[in-house]
Amino acid sequence: MDAVTAPVHLVDASLYVFRAWHSMPPEFEDREGWPVNAVHGFTRFLLELLERHKPARIAIAFDESLDSNFRNEIYPAYKANRDAAPEELKRQFRHCQRVCRALGLPVLADSRFEADDLIGAALGHVRRAGHAGLIISADKDLSQLLDLDDEQWDYARNERWRADGVKARYGVHAHQIADYLGLTGDAIDNIPGVPGIGAKTAAILLAHFGSLDGLLERLAEVPYLRMRGSAQHAARLGEHREIALLSRRLATIDVNAPLPADFGTAERRASDVAGLEALCEDLRFGPMTRRRLFSA
Repeated sequence: MDAVTAPVHLVDASLYVFRAWHSMPPEFEDREGWPVNAVHGFTRFLLELLERHKPARIAIAFDESLDSNFRNEIYPAYKANRDAAPEELKRQFRHCQRVCRALGLPVLADSRFEADDLIGAALGHVRRAGHAGLIISADKDLSQLLDLDDEQWDYARNERWRADGVKARYGVHAHQIADYLGLTGDAIDNIPGVPGIGAKTAAILLAHFGSLDGLLERLAEVPYLRMRGSAQHAARLGEHREIALLSRRLATIDVNAPLPADFGTAERRASDVAGLEALCEDLRFGPMTRRRLFSA
């Protein structure tokens, strides 16, 4: 597959940084004695991706602000269930961005928008230029972006799916993911959802009504559905209508997030040799990692 027809790789970097932060031993330190275990783990993942798949078009999306974004302006409790990111982790996020930039990889990061939003904006942008996207993330929220030839890839499990494979994974179609989360909520992000509406109930309701809007418009029909507890579900939906709409808004990826002026169509640029040398010294990368960085 040539560079023109190959999909644009859109990497949800934060997921892989957090995984490395939790799984890599804290024995790795930079020249100043700060931990760099997450940087080492993320860099290994990134080098493997580049070496095996050699994407000509790729962008790496980060959560620039780990503690707040525009969703907190809408709902202050958004992600409030998480501990604040320690400075040791924030430093490592900055180092991971340095690694990407030194390798010539376009970096997407914004103080008000999350990585998901930046991936959504980038996917729309490259689609308009005639490219499909390959979203590298296990996050089900990102499946709402899939359309036509786009794919999502859970890299750790090596599982890939397109829009027509979303229902088999989550019980609803790709275009229903945000509505689904509006009903069920998302405990990871502290999105409330409608109390008492679980995954199976949400899937049944969306299969019948098509969308959250359709469900709320035809709420009087819910008690007559052949579904256990239908009357109670109708009452809950009526009582928590605004919560459902708020939850959907929080779960909806903002595809109008800003992209860098020089983004183009996510072309990979030449590596910055001096930048790589400085990184290797600052982060105390070993000989093997150094060789891989310079040859990636």
